[in-house]
Amino acid sequence: MKSKVLAGLGAVVVTAAALTGCSSGGEAAAASCTNEIKQPDATQVSVWAWYPAFEDVVDLFNETHDEVQVCWTNAGQGNDEYTKFSTAVESGSGAPDVIMLESEVLSSFSIRDALVDLSEYGADEVKGDYTEGAWKDVSSGDAVYAIPVDGGPMGMLYRKDILDKYGITPPTTWAEFADAARKLKDAGAPGVLADFPPNGRAYTQALFAQSGSVPFTYDSANPTDIGIDVNDQGSKDVLSYWQDLTDKGLVAVDEAFTADYNTMLVDGTYAIYVAAAWGPGYLQGLEGTDENAQWRAAPVPQWDTGNPVQINWGGSTFAVTSQAKDKEASATVAKEIFGTEEAWKIGIEKAALFPLWKPILESDYFANLEYPFFGGQQINKEVFLPAAAGYSGSTFSPFQNYAYDQLQQEVTAVVVDKKKDAGQALDDLQATLEKYAKDQGFTLE
Repeated sequence: MKSKVLAGLGAVVVTAAALTGCSSGGEAAAASCTNEIKQPDATQVSVWAWYPAFEDVVDLFNETHDEVQVCWTNAGQGNDEYTKFSTAVESGSGAPDVIMLESEVLSSFSIRDALVDLSEYGADEVKGDYTEGAWKDVSSGDAVYAIPVDGGPMGMLYRKDILDKYGITPPTTWAEFADAARKLKDAGAPGVLADFPPNGRAYTQALFAQSGSVPFTYDSANPTDIGIDVNDQGSKDVLSYWQDLTDKGLVAVDEAFTADYNTMLVDGTYAIYVAAAWGPGYLQGLEGTDENAQWRAAPVPQWDTGNPVQINWGGSTFAVTSQAKDKEASATVAKEIFGTEEAWKIGIEKAALFPLWKPILESDYFANLEYPFFGGQQINKEVFLPAAAGYSGSTFSPFQNYAYDQLQQEVTAVVVDKKKDAGQALDDLQATLEKYAKDQGFTLE
């Protein structure tokens, strides 16, 4: 049965690679180095990763490790890298030894036997260095398929100057958020309170999770069994909430991460940006920021302030691929490349990463950092550290990208095309994913 599942998923991946025109970088892609090798006689471990300022982290690792050296290549970001990796998995060659993967796609590759179970290579030795939620995101049963790096606990970034101008208090609940959106529109403001991007995908799912959604149950110990529950009442309530706001024109429905969206993030079109902990760094890196803007950060709004639920928008990891030539050395890289305070200070100060490594996550240095972009506010201490501490982890499906694609289609049908209501859209999503799972050889729990 597992072979049927793997064959089905492999066919889908090959089709996706053909449609995008991507191909594996082959052995050359895995072996070419962007960085300098400090110890030529040491074991070399090839790494694919797209972290900002990563070359500095690689140089630090190579300077402090005589036995192992990192040979780093940026093979593309997100799906661009995943497509190349998928093609390498299908061909049986061309993959790097270590690969940066977002936690949500780990099960998509582990089910295809593309990743090494790091519990056999000392993962338990570093488990205590990570939060419970971060470790759950890289684990399935007793297996550990990656080492956590950075996370996306969520908060609310807002334009203090805009809210002050219209007499709006930063909302602490979603009811207050809706009231603020109405107040801003009634006042004739040129922009809107926020954007609800139809291509939010992981963002949308995080909002659903805050209302209790557990869309998938899956354990790699039983790789052909999966539970799917994407049309739960909590998800329907959340999508209905946003449908009401978009129908009334109280929030925008612009696709995220386009050039226009980036402009509107910083020119005052949106007064609030509900963001992950990497959002502050993303904002600061955009051009055209309003010089008079006063940005601040606050906790993400809650449905029930008496029972707050913290949520997470993405997180990245280092996994060892099954094609790794020296799995022991590769595991050392995955565990140790972001395993020092010095490495993490590079990641925080040059790349605006939010660490999941507890020695720096729980340090006074990180908590007390003041951010000039946010008026000197200690946004980690006040917003993102509490959010990270309250996050208990998620379970993703072994076809998560497909599930996200279908979610995006249904959300678009609700808030852009106005063809469905929230309940019908999520019922349709449930039916689509159940059919897909069965067609791929899964058994529904």
